[in-house]
Amino acid sequence: MNKHRRLAFLMVTFTLALGTAITLALSDGSAKIGSVPTIVMCSSVAFGINWLAFIPSYLRRTEHYFDLIGSVTHITLVIVALAGSSEIDARSILVAIMVGVWAFRLGSFLFLRAQKTGGDGRFDAIKHHPDTFFSWWSLQALWVFMTGSCALAVITSNDRQAFGWVATVGTVMWVTGFLIEVLADLQKSRFRSNEENSSTFIHSGLWAWSRHPNYFGEILLWIGIALISVPILSGWSWAALISPAFVIILLTRMSGIPILERRGRDRWGGDEKYQEYLQNTPILLMRKPKVKMKDL
Repeated sequence: MNKHRRLAFLMVTFTLALGTAITLALSDGSAKIGSVPTIVMCSSVAFGINWLAFIPSYLRRTEHYFDLIGSVTHITLVIVALAGSSEIDARSILVAIMVGVWAFRLGSFLFLRAQKTGGDGRFDAIKHHPDTFFSWWSLQALWVFMTGSCALAVITSNDRQAFGWVATVGTVMWVTGFLIEVLADLQKSRFRSNEENSSTFIHSGLWAWSRHPNYFGEILLWIGIALISVPILSGWSWAALISPAFVIILLTRMSGIPILERRGRDRWGGDEKYQEYLQNTPILLMRKPKVKMKDL
């Protein structure tokens, strides 16, 4: 077994082990479909969808549908969770709508962007190696399940509570985070659509307040959903709070900010204005700019 195949095998093994552990934890207090906890069905569907999608994607050597399938998986899990719940309350309906709206918006945005740019550079080499490519689809299934764990815990829980002020705060956080993410993506898309900006970096709008405002919004909205879920969590279901922690680690330490920061320094590292932008603009948390961006 060569190095890449061994690594792919370890990634899939780890993915399945972690997914199984989270599934068992969230099964505590979960509604059931027949004798099977609904949360188990959600976990199985997450991996099933992505493994099936891997087949035509590998045969065509394309990653164009990767992000789209991720969003489809999110929406499907919410539907499965709702269908397998013994009782649906306002909290369940709210988080289902939140996840559905977020997934539809982000999935369509990333899919159209991939179509326009011709693909995702992360997969240039990966998509030609079936074992490694498969491991990425497995990781996406785990990402969907873990990211949505708080929402799924709410929907499938047998415990129902009054909405309360904690859930209200969570709702405000979700709305704020979602609007920030949408606005940041829109501002960057408009910036990139102008050919005059093809060789420079965005430092206007929300991007003057944070180098990654879209990720700030993403983190904020999942923390919001986590707060909404807190009143109904108990026992092993507290494991659902891995959702915001996982999102934060993923975006700040793994596939999000580190990659984009490295690309930025490779492309504009020698630009004095870019260095000044780095010094004056927080990497994630949003803060009023110290200097006017037009002065950079």
